[in-house]
Amino acid sequence: MAERRRKFSAEFREEAVKSVIETSRPIAAVARELGILEGTLGCWVAAYRKDHAGDEPPLTVPERARLRELEKENRKLRLKAEFLGKSGFLLRPGISVSSKYEFIDVEKDTRTPAGARKYRIDAMCHWLETSRSGYYEWRSRPASATSRRRAHLTRMIIAMFDGSDGTYGHRRVHAHLSRQGETCGIELARSLMRQAHLVACQPRPWRHSLTDAGPTGPIPDLVNRDFTASAPGVKMIGDISYIPTWQGWLYLATVIDCHTKAIIGYAMDDHYRTPLISAAIINAARNTPLAPDAIFHTDRGSNYTSEEFAKTLTELGLRHSVGQTGICYDNAMAESFFAALKNERVHRTSYPTREHARRDITRYIEFHYNTRRLHSGLGYRTPQEVHNEYLNRNDAA
Repeated sequence: MAERRRKFSAEFREEAVKSVIETSRPIAAVARELGILEGTLGCWVAAYRKDHAGDEPPLTVPERARLRELEKENRKLRLKAEFLGKSGFLLRPGISVSSKYEFIDVEKDTRTPAGARKYRIDAMCHWLETSRSGYYEWRSRPASATSRRRAHLTRMIIAMFDGSDGTYGHRRVHAHLSRQGETCGIELARSLMRQAHLVACQPRPWRHSLTDAGPTGPIPDLVNRDFTASAPGVKMIGDISYIPTWQGWLYLATVIDCHTKAIIGYAMDDHYRTPLISAAIINAARNTPLAPDAIFHTDRGSNYTSEEFAKTLTELGLRHSVGQTGICYDNAMAESFFAALKNERVHRTSYPTREHARRDITRYIEFHYNTRRLHSGLGYRTPQEVHNEYLNRNDAA
């Protein structure tokens, strides 16, 4: 059976190219991380450089040499700060040397995206104020089968936790272990995470509502809190949220597919008027084939119930569905996404400008939420996996 050709949105291509250009990472490493062909990404980078030629004057030879020195020094400092941040309590007085050696033994297998070892053993021993010879003497001691098993699982768990940017709790870590064929109880996963001092980011309990009730009209509720669908593009959920930046609010409108749970359309701007939500649903129709008379469910906000937005839905051949005013459960899927976005990303950083926020949220959606994040509502699969399974079933039929 021929493999179906993947389609990539303009946002995905732009962020993939910037992952190469702005971080000076190898094209092959970025392509492997994103699951795309090296040649494809190389073509995108070449086209981007051609379109942006002359944006900046070339550096002189001394400037390039000095820049390389500064970049190397910066990488070392960032690596040290990252390592010590993960080491947690190990520099406190009274901590045994064995505890430090155990942590070094776990971290020595941490790899960069290119596959190289991330931390040198002599550097880790220096950072934790231990000796390299002492570490090798400790490592030569025989270990029990149980301790080796726990150490192996701990290494895997730490890698999974770091790969999720500190967002995975013990349930998702346990699901990830199962996907990789590791037999491990959920309580053991919880215990090993606790011992490794891995604590997933926690949600904040406050939410400001953007919903201004629109006119109570004849728009029905076609969803009735059933956020499932038999196929992509049949039923979608939409909502608006806000992102704080130093310049003011950035508003995000999203469209979520009920079958794959993927964000298939989104738009961001410094306002939340009707053109913003219209842009989101238009982008969804551009990125994903929508079924005739597909359902688009929203809250009863004034923008969503406006005549302008109704005209947009009619042009796209969509049926509008709304929940009750002020009842968050009627739009729970959208609320769940915004909670994940803010807990896993927004509330853990600060955005100097709206553009910083826009780019970071785009990366979160395209490179993490849609393609890598395990969703409990999908049986701990990713939206991309669910979409691919649907396409394969159709091809087989």
